[in-house]
Order: sequence, then C-alpha cells, then structure tokens
Amino acid sequence: MAESAAPDLTPEPSASVADRVRSVIERIRPAIQTHRGDIEFVRYEDGQAFVRLKGACTGCPHSLLTLKMGVERQLQALVPEVREVIAVD
Repeated sequence: MAESAAPDLTPEPSASVADRVRSVIERIRPAIQTHRGDIEFVRYEDGQAFVRLKGACTGCPHSLLTLKMGVERQLQALVPEVREVIAVD
C-alpha cells in the first residue's frame, strides 16, 4: 500500500503577501475543521496576519495553542513576511 504524500502548502511565490497568507490558511482549514472549528483570514498588515477563529475554536482553551504552535508556525515557515498571527473577534 503506497503512502499518500503530504499536501503541498507552499503558496504561489508571485502572489501578494495577503494572498499567500490566505492560500496557506485555506490549505490548513481542513485540519482545524476536523475538530469542529474553523479559521477565516481577515487581513495582513505590517507582518501581522489577523484571523478569526470560529466554530468549536471559539472559547476553546486549546485555541491559543492551535493558533501559535500550528497556524503561526506554518505561516512563518511558508510566508516569511509573517511575524505574528493575531486572532480577532
């Protein structure tokens, strides 16, 4: 049985920073949705990506961990301009 390759999360390099952030978030959404949560890209501004956590992520004690250790790390690895990910209401 062949192993399936991990999905390529790398955004299109010629896209704007905001579009690259949006692309990565759209690609990691399914993982968050498996926990009945969701994430929405709001905006990118001066190294900060603003997102909205929705569904089961709202008020979840693990949402900060997911945001910083999951979403932020992925974004920083794939979109180097991102210094921080901030959740907004």
